[in-house]
Amino acid sequence: MTIKDEAVKVRQGEELNIEAVVKFLKENIEAFSNINLKYISNNLLIEQYPGGFSNLTYLLKVGEKQMVLRRPPIGAKIKSAHDMVREFKILSAIYPVFPYCPKPLAYSEDESIMGCSFYVMEKIQGIILRKELPEGISFSKEQARQLCEKLVDLHLYLHAIDVKKAGLDFIGKPAGYVARQVQGWSERYRKAKTDDAPDFEAVMSWLEDKKQPDTDRPALIHNDYKFDNVVLNPEKQMEIVGVLDWEMATYGDPLMDLGSSLAYWIEKNDPPECQMIRSMPTDMDGAMTRLEIIERYGRKSGRNMDKFDFYYCFGLFRLAVIAQQIYKRFHQGFTKDKRFGLLIHAVRVLENMALRVIDQSKL
Repeated sequence: MTIKDEAVKVRQGEELNIEAVVKFLKENIEAFSNINLKYISNNLLIEQYPGGFSNLTYLLKVGEKQMVLRRPPIGAKIKSAHDMVREFKILSAIYPVFPYCPKPLAYSEDESIMGCSFYVMEKIQGIILRKELPEGISFSKEQARQLCEKLVDLHLYLHAIDVKKAGLDFIGKPAGYVARQVQGWSERYRKAKTDDAPDFEAVMSWLEDKKQPDTDRPALIHNDYKFDNVVLNPEKQMEIVGVLDWEMATYGDPLMDLGSSLAYWIEKNDPPECQMIRSMPTDMDGAMTRLEIIERYGRKSGRNMDKFDFYYCFGLFRLAVIAQQIYKRFHQGFTKDKRFGLLIHAVRVLENMALRVIDQSKL
């Protein structure tokens, strides 16, 4: 078994039009401009990354050249959640100031190519940590803690970028950001709710009542920053070399970003139902706890973390909305991927987790 994140055969029903892809590469990516179509066609290998529940991600290989193509999932109707053009433009603006993101190569809004907008970027070679550590990789307690610290510190580095100086303020509006997020994600949940889903009304009411004022230090935020969206150097496995999946990046409150990240952070001593939805190795011996991450972030950023219950609860709710939106596609028959059908259980667990935060909060 390889320790690298490997692409596999494309899932049935999610195949790409090879002829259209070849033509796009030839016409839009400089490396192929002087190569004839027949050579590209004969040497193009298309595979698919099996992980993830949102946008579809493919590996394109032509000889030694490796690229990644991203497109929305089949049947997706939530345009704002799958805006490929926006993601490409964000990558183009971020790459010069945060070289951990992939280098964007080309995009298209021409739906005649594959029925949707899509883009192509360079592949970052390395290791991605999923639910369990890959065979051949192990971390001591000290190393696990150091890796967690590096993850937090890179998040801090991202949040410290001068957004206006970098010309990135076009990607969002910090004024009213928190209020818009609470209202927007509540609306999304109600629209995505199926007859077998929890109602989340108590959580949504609490978030509306306890929503925090706008930060006076808005930042560039990733909005899906977590272990399986970072890439480790295969030669130096304690080194982070890339950050992936920028589709939800914006300009807003960094504590909302951290809260969303910690929604994924299942600790070793969390209840059994929480362990059932763990998707990353955050339970490693030596891994930081959520409280330790909050403390480190607050100390190094100088931000007040006293009201973090709100941000963490919001993160849990937001993750539940994302899971429910994906589950609805399965519920309606747009996808037969069995992983999607299991997400309803995660939605229920996340409601329970959010309600526990509310019960224990002093806000």
